[in-house]
Amino acid sequence: MNAMRELVIDKVVLNIGVGQAGDRLLRASKVIELLTSQKPVQTTSEKTIRDFNIRKGLTIGVKVTLRKKRAEEFLKRALYARDYKISEYSFDMQGNAYFGISDYTNFEGMKYDPDIGIFGMDVAVILKRRGGFRVSKRKIGRHRLPSSLLIKKEEAVEFLRDKFNVELVK
Repeated sequence: MNAMRELVIDKVVLNIGVGQAGDRLLRASKVIELLTSQKPVQTTSEKTIRDFNIRKGLTIGVKVTLRKKRAEEFLKRALYARDYKISEYSFDMQGNAYFGISDYTNFEGMKYDPDIGIFGMDVAVILKRRGGFRVSKRKIGRHRLPSSLLIKKEEAVEFLRDKFNVELVK
């Protein structure tokens, strides 16, 4: 197989949506720092939703993007927290995987802290081909990716199954 067609992890994004600013947001930020040892970025709402008392521009969550070695190490820990099982519907048509973790104490070595509380989180695993996406990112001669470089759902499932021993749940 061509080495440039090999699948690799582009990034892993860890997100905690709190829905409000203040003390709860600071505690969510602390959870992400404990898990990833990286400082999170605050996310803001894009539109106003009166039913949830959210205004446009209000800080409602925190996220962190992990790449390369850190992404791989965190993904191993996150899959351990999920018992290496991912639902079939967690994969999109571009070959990316999304799953949730109900509580940060599911991670190995994490204990419940009453000062923090309970926080669930979303994990997004973005895959790419080793040599493929430069065509769509470069300034000069930018083109859409040819269909031969796109990642299919089956390829992503196979990659996670081979590399991380993930079991697909129906």
